[in-house]
Amino acid sequence: MANRLLTHLRHVDLAVPDYDKQLDFYAGVWGLTKVAEDSGISFLAAEGSPEQYVVRLRKADEKRLDLVSYGAGSPADVDALAERLLSQGVRLISQPGKIDTPGGGYGFRFFDVDGRTVEVSADVEARQHRRVEEKESIPVRLSHVVLNSPDLNRTREWYERHLGFRLSDTLSSPHMGEVMHFMRISNQHHSMAIAQCPHTSLHHISFEMRGLDEYMRGSGRVMRAGFRKIWGPGRHMAGDNTFTYFLDPHGNTVEYTTELEELDEDTWHPHVYDFSRPEVTDQWGTANPMNELVAKESFNDVDRGVFVAPPV
Repeated sequence: MANRLLTHLRHVDLAVPDYDKQLDFYAGVWGLTKVAEDSGISFLAAEGSPEQYVVRLRKADEKRLDLVSYGAGSPADVDALAERLLSQGVRLISQPGKIDTPGGGYGFRFFDVDGRTVEVSADVEARQHRRVEEKESIPVRLSHVVLNSPDLNRTREWYERHLGFRLSDTLSSPHMGEVMHFMRISNQHHSMAIAQCPHTSLHHISFEMRGLDEYMRGSGRVMRAGFRKIWGPGRHMAGDNTFTYFLDPHGNTVEYTTELEELDEDTWHPHVYDFSRPEVTDQWGTANPMNELVAKESFNDVDRGVFVAPPV
């Protein structure tokens, strides 16, 4: 796409009050690998991914979403995006330059319309990764992130206009109207979704498993370890992917998924799915029913770390 400079989702960074408990969860039962740690910050990789890390944990007094990081094709694309954002009135946190995190690279940070910190980078050194084997029920890679917004369509339009995201599908209902937009920067059905919520926060982070068997084995392992399962296992209609959602030790929602749909972008037309129909939320009919209480679990706490950005 002519205005698309982003290539993929790199990592999601979390601030956590009980750092040790969170690190034990993500590097233990969830199946990520701690690759670096220093002074209350840890970097966690997925074994099948060339990304240096897919989750960063930072010890803090209050939980928050520190940032969401995306890749760009080249340093020139990073510069072009920074120039575009500046010309459109988007507030930059930093100018393009060297990144001092594992793998290095060249990038910058800025605020989105809801006040979240977003990072874009290129030339990050690839991590030595490996093939995830049959029955090995650990995440292969980061799949997508879903963000809560108090103004669903304002946030959708901002990401389309400034970052080149495109709409894949929408969830709606006769009583609530539009509640979620699935957004893409490649032929993957979504690398981000935006959910309607009373406040700005993280909805969930999703991790791709090797296949159906590994997805089910991983879901079972987390259930047996006693962590709270919110919803699943099942299979969505939008994206056609499997899902099991859990709460991490601080109430962030995390998902195991697999088989997310790949689109023909030249012919794809977005659908509006009525999520009040049970087959839309779960084609298989195996998950616990989606209801208001289940939906509110992923509202999460108000993210007090966001900057109140002007609506550009």
